Amino acid sequence: MKTLTALFTAAALTLTAGLTHADDDVRPEHIPQLVKEGKILPMEQLKQEVEKLHPGATHGLPELDKRFNGYEYEVEVRYPDGREYEVELNAATGGVLKNELDKKD
Repeated sequence: MKTLTALFTAAALTLTAGLTHADDDVRPEHIPQLVKEGKILPMEQLKQEVEKLHPGATHGLPELDKRFNGYEYEVEVRYPDGREYEVELNAATGGVLKNELDKKD
């Protein structure tokens, strides 16, 4: 019984450690290799997807995050009238995961 308990404890710790690192920023120097390996689309192409969604808006610095199910491109978008959107794209497909107006409190 002690062996079984130890195995479950080890499995739980391993799973928890994996989940802790499931949402990490990707360092910029790793991006070219991810593109080369076909794991993500080029950042320029993802930027174009954001510009299609929000023509005439400016956007902040993008972030590439590693999630448990792949990579996500996140960027804040601002229109001249002050509206701000949070956009998240699947970095492998360019599919829109989130495109929400940030509500001011």
